[in-house]
Amino acid sequence: MNSIRVLIADDHGVMRRGLRLQLEQCAGFDVAGEASDGRQAVQLAEELQPDIVLMDIGMPNLNGIEATAQIGKRCPAIKVIILSMHSDEEFLLRALTAGAKGFLLKESGDTDLERAVRSVAHGKSFFSPAIQQTLMEDYVSQLRQRGLQDSYDLLTDREREVLQMLAEGKSNKEVATVLDCSVNTVATHRMHLMQKLDLHSSADIVLYAVRKRIIS
Repeated sequence: MNSIRVLIADDHGVMRRGLRLQLEQCAGFDVAGEASDGRQAVQLAEELQPDIVLMDIGMPNLNGIEATAQIGKRCPAIKVIILSMHSDEEFLLRALTAGAKGFLLKESGDTDLERAVRSVAHGKSFFSPAIQQTLMEDYVSQLRQRGLQDSYDLLTDREREVLQMLAEGKSNKEVATVLDCSVNTVATHRMHLMQKLDLHSSADIVLYAVRKRIIS
């Protein structure tokens, strides 16, 4: 089995060394390189073609969100995991919109780092458990303040299936293959579930799924 090649992008040398040490202690990981700012991260991603980029959210010259978006456009096969000090919903939404597949708090332990890299490398998403808890609490609080109820119970069984697969990053075509139906049918389910849940983008779908712990 080939090693999972990881590029580490962080402007703090101590953090980069710490991440490298953690990854090198995990079987099947290979640190392909290190970047100290966002522009270098994009450049090295193109040159080295790693499987995963661990991307600090706040870096000089080009921040982690913009660097993630550029890597997504230039090297769509490379998956990015954002590293952050904060479990802020705005940062998470921006990261998802830019194309990040994972969001890991820097305070997370070695186990979360390994799980995050392995999960994202195998086509899944990963969000630190603390982020899921914070998002769920904030979501419930917002619903109460607005006198609203969660509309998840309004979804049909098929819409719930489609929601989960879309949140996991599958395309309409991939969902159609799994469900043995047409792409147009999936698009219709997608439209209906987004209307029922008041969601407006793919990033919103992922964020909702993280809040509800439909995906981890």
